[in-house]
Parts: sequence; structure tokens; C-alpha cells
Amino acid sequence: MSQKEYAGVSIAVNDEGYMTESSQWTEDVAKAIAAEEKLELTEKHFAMLKYIRDRVAKGESLTIRGIGKSGIVDIKEFYQLFPGAPLKKATKIAGVPKPSSCI
Repeated sequence: MSQKEYAGVSIAVNDEGYMTESSQWTEDVAKAIAAEEKLELTEKHFAMLKYIRDRVAKGESLTIRGIGKSGIVDIKEFYQLFPGAPLKKATKIAGVPKPSSCI
């Protein structure tokens, strides 16, 4: 485990940069991680991040298909919000572990 500083806070992260303590997440931390990923977060981003955090807190698995059924965004919008590897980026910014469906 290593530490990274986001928004003036030392955050525990794993080798891939995912937070290991979800309780350290704040919107300011999310903004700092997003900036590192070259993203500027909007209200739609935050709605999606909160949805992801809620699903993970309930022990539910995350998939692109499930995100598309969230009622917040469809799959196309999700890819636009988090271009490249959307589920990886979104979970990293949301401060939750990388989904097992992501390699």
C-alpha cells in the first residue's frame, strides 16, 4: 500500500491507484482524482459517482450494463462522461475498488 495526496489529504491507495479506504472519499478528493484523469466533474458525474458508491456499499457488483440501467445515464452517456475505460475511471474517482469485471 502506498499513499497519495489528494485535496491536501493523504489517501491510502493500492498499486493501481484505487483507494483502499472508501471512507476517505470526499467530493474534493474525487475532483483531484478526476483532474489527474483529465476530467472536470459535473453534477451528472457526481450523480453517477454517488450511484456507484451506493451500489458498492450494498455489496452489489458493477457492470457497464448495470450502469446503463441506473436511470442516471445510458451506456453511451457513461462512455462520454468517463472516456476510455469508463467503469475503471468511474470507480477510481468514486473511491471504490476496481470491479472484478475489469481487467
